[in-house]
Parts: sequence; structure tokens; C-alpha cells
Amino acid sequence: MSDIIDAAVAALTEKLNGGFDGVAKFVIPGEGAIMMDGAGVRAGDDDADVTLTADADTFRAILEGDLNPTMAFMTGKLSVDGNMGLAMKLGSVLG
Repeated sequence: MSDIIDAAVAALTEKLNGGFDGVAKFVIPGEGAIMMDGAGVRAGDDDADVTLTADADTFRAILEGDLNPTMAFMTGKLSVDGNMGLAMKLGSVLG
């Protein structure tokens, strides 16, 4: 597992504070994927209700609060596949 994935799992676990209502996957091309659900956050590549894909720099900027997830989506830096309502809920947790 990459250092980026390990750091992202830790950061997302802290931001979520006890789980997430749904199943979401963050994909960082070349690094791996992160799963988020009611059980918490972990590295993995399972089926999800929504899949968000961004490069490592974009993902890091979102996690650090330097980039709003909605703005990342609107500018093409973040792609979303699946349940947009769940993606917006997740964006409010992250942003």
C-alpha cells in the first residue's frame, strides 16, 4: 500500500468521526483506492455507491482544506461516477 493511501485513510478517518452512511470509493490513479462506509475507512477496491477519482495532488488539497470538493468537480480535477447525492453529502463532510 502506498504512503499516500495510508495518509488518506488516516485523514479521512479523522474527518468522518464514526462512519459514513453509504459506500464511497476514492480512486487515486497509480496509488490505489480507499473505501468509506458505515464500518469506517480502509484501503480497498470494492463496489461502491459512488466513486470519486482524482490525482494525488488534488486529493491531498481536498483533505487539507485547500481545495473545495465541489470546485474540484466543477473544474474537472475530480470526477464522480454513481450517486451524486451521496457525493454531495461526502463533499460537505470533507469541505
